[in-house]
Amino acid sequence: MLIIGIGNILQKDDGFGVYASTYLKENYEFFGKVEVVNGGVEGINLFSYFEQNSNILILDTIEIDDTPGSIYAIPSYELSGYGLNSGGAHEIGVLQCIDMLELQGKTAPKSTILGIIPHHITFEINLSQTLKDAFDSYIKTALNYIKNEGFEYKQKENLVTLEEIIKQVHRGA
Repeated sequence: MLIIGIGNILQKDDGFGVYASTYLKENYEFFGKVEVVNGGVEGINLFSYFEQNSNILILDTIEIDDTPGSIYAIPSYELSGYGLNSGGAHEIGVLQCIDMLELQGKTAPKSTILGIIPHHITFEINLSQTLKDAFDSYIKTALNYIKNEGFEYKQKENLVTLEEIIKQVHRGA
């Protein structure tokens, strides 16, 4: 299973998926064949990951007319050809990876987008308080999904907080 965080950390809430994947990688040990990747804004450049994995969980923001902080788990085939966040090209590129596999006659991986409705997508480094407040619920939803897919995990002893993750990601940007 591949867990991939998508987003642009320079656009406030759009970076949510990057923070979520980094948080999972820093605070949990996964058993079996589970890889956690920061996909950032790579979009179509992530194609090889889609070729090499049979089960993918995509962590990202998603533009749906609902309350900011609402969480959705959507099979990617339901969004194929329509894009997620009209504010960024990375989401469209990720979905195009799946479309390209199908066009090549290859089997597309089972993939699900765990999306959260953003509060603010603007040129600012951080997360809105709304998404910070929803972060724990989002992580629990991701962990439940991973467990339901048959993969086990263990929380590490020394947890890294969301605020530390935000600072860590920005230092690496």
